[in-house]
Amino acid sequence: MTDPQPIACTLGAGGLSQRLDEIAALGAESLLGHEAGGGVHTLRFRQNEATRRQLEEIADAEARCCSFLDLGISERDSDLVLTIAAAEGGEPVAQALALAFMQRKRE
Repeated sequence: MTDPQPIACTLGAGGLSQRLDEIAALGAESLLGHEAGGGVHTLRFRQNEATRRQLEEIADAEARCCSFLDLGISERDSDLVLTIAAAEGGEPVAQALALAFMQRKRE
């Protein structure tokens, strides 16, 4: 039996602040909608290469610092779709990440 992933982020305060600013900026520019249900957050974005690249970078970075999160990128209709789910106990972090896309970039 494998041990569950710890519910902890490995980013320091400065790295977290920068990441949240990047997420908020992408959301302000490209987010079309957000739905939540069954423990999964589904965010729809305008489809273009720059947005895809930024989503991939964010998903890769989150996989490194918050390994208990499950992020996926797909295409649906003519949108890019980011899904965010978490291992048991990590649901508040998944929700906070999804909501970060809806925050204004801090000045």
